Amino acid sequence: MVQSALRPLSARPPVRLFRLAKIAFVSLRFGLDQILLDGASSTTRIGEWLRRLIPQRRFAAPRAVRLRLALESLGPIFVKFGQVLSTRRDLVPPDLAEELARLQDRVPPFPTDQALARVEAEYGRSVQELFSSFSHEPVASASVAQVHFATLHDGTEVAVKILRPGIDKVIEHDLALLEVAATLIEKLWVEGRRLKPREVVAEFAKYLRDELDLMREAANCSQLRRNFTGSDLLQVPEVYWDYCSSSVMVMQRMHGTPISRIEALREQGVDLKMLSRSGVEIFFTQVFRDGFFHADMHPGNIFVSSSGQYIALDFGIMGTLEERDKQYLAQNFLAFFRRDYKRVAQAHIDAGWVPPGTRVDEFESAIRAVCEPIFDRPLKDISFGKTLLRLFQTARRFQMEVQPQLVLLQKTLLNVEGLGRDLDPELDLWKTAKPFLERWMNEQVGWRALMRHLKEEAPGWAGTLPQLPRLAHQVLTRAAQPVLREELEAVSARITRVMRLLVAVGVAAALLLGIEAWHLFRG
Repeated sequence: MVQSALRPLSARPPVRLFRLAKIAFVSLRFGLDQILLDGASSTTRIGEWLRRLIPQRRFAAPRAVRLRLALESLGPIFVKFGQVLSTRRDLVPPDLAEELARLQDRVPPFPTDQALARVEAEYGRSVQELFSSFSHEPVASASVAQVHFATLHDGTEVAVKILRPGIDKVIEHDLALLEVAATLIEKLWVEGRRLKPREVVAEFAKYLRDELDLMREAANCSQLRRNFTGSDLLQVPEVYWDYCSSSVMVMQRMHGTPISRIEALREQGVDLKMLSRSGVEIFFTQVFRDGFFHADMHPGNIFVSSSGQYIALDFGIMGTLEERDKQYLAQNFLAFFRRDYKRVAQAHIDAGWVPPGTRVDEFESAIRAVCEPIFDRPLKDISFGKTLLRLFQTARRFQMEVQPQLVLLQKTLLNVEGLGRDLDPELDLWKTAKPFLERWMNEQVGWRALMRHLKEEAPGWAGTLPQLPRLAHQVLTRAAQPVLREELEAVSARITRVMRLLVAVGVAAALLLGIEAWHLFRG
């Protein structure tokens, strides 16, 4: 059962009703009611009543476009919700997911005097005391925060990210309304419960509230920078902790060209083919070496330095993977491209993500039906991200629970593929990734892995081994004590009594069944 993090709508100010009325108006204007009701194989009694009450309309635009336009007209929080929905391709139909992925989180900047007031209120000092210069024109503006360039008194160029004033209240208002919409979907649509709309809203609420804490984002940035210290592939800005708080983040200013400006990169002499391969290597390094990856790698967050290095920005959304997750992914990727579908099926069962009683042969057959058409194409035309998506969709039929970290990973992989093939349409993702995956898998087994694990566990063993003789002596001594022996005998006696009772109940049940059968036979 989902424990909602949102308060009931009745606890909100009456102005919320006007917001709800606007949502209803926009929904009717863009035909969202028809998208919901027409897409349902069956509806509840309330849904059927609404279907008869609201007249059918004709719309020139496809349903996916209408949904995107509706979310854009409802404001930035709904835009962000659409972006999150686009990553849940296990729940959202493909046409809707593709269109929602086009949503852009762009809103007009808030006044600079408000930004300055927020900074001064946060630190209790004037902007002039904190910075030698502060750009009044924001360089980037989104729904939650905007960024200004500034210079510290020691001459260091920095970027200052500032939360929008009052954004927390706006978010709470719209989250409450989203929860109402999720509840309505469950009430109107028989299949609504399967789509878990309230779970999706709760997940979105957590994601938004994480974005409201810039200290969390600063910590993410710092961790990623530490992971790539000395790397020739990726630059990550330094965080200036003395100037950071939950609503203001100050980091190193990075100089580069947006990765979407391909012609500008070509004019600078950047090797685009090498850049595309580097992006793949960065992704797989984050996933398999670190288990900590940038999960919002759209073109607006990626720049390229004059030396051809990637520059990562915006660390509000990061994904994490456990060792089990990494093993699962590596085994699946390698088995997929070797067409070893039995290994793919077994990997899901071993990971505990499908019920242990799942028949391997049936699961293998379902995976083969999905994958064989994909692998009939040249490898360079195969999408890693879409392959992983199809795998998730197939596994859902076998009661696989969706893993949030893998949903983020699949979304990020699609972004990486898109960026890579924009730079080099001939990019063979598998050819680039296979040596990395095989090398990583080799490091997980054999004597190298054994030595690494021994090294990791040695400090713990060094403290425990000298204590083993004393601990063994304590256990043996205690086992010989009469009190412990009496306790064990008492437990044994209780178990014997329970077993006798169960046998007696079983015999009585068998007799009753026999008598009932005899009566039936005679009758």
